[in-house]
Amino acid sequence: MSAAVALGAALVTGPIAADEVAVAPATIRKWVQLGHLAPAGHRGRAQLFRLEDVFAAERATRRRPRS
Repeated sequence: MSAAVALGAALVTGPIAADEVAVAPATIRKWVQLGHLAPAGHRGRAQLFRLEDVFAAERATRRRPRS
């Protein structure tokens, strides 16, 4: 279990979100750019994400065949 889940945090930063789904932080930024994931808030300049949204984006992008 991650620290974010253990603490009951509702929103996580991009690097933590990336860690949760085992992708690079750049992948999270790309999902946002492509519209697969939307930030749920901001802390300063950092985008914050709901983990459930991150998991949904990960499932959606893994399901598609690569072209």
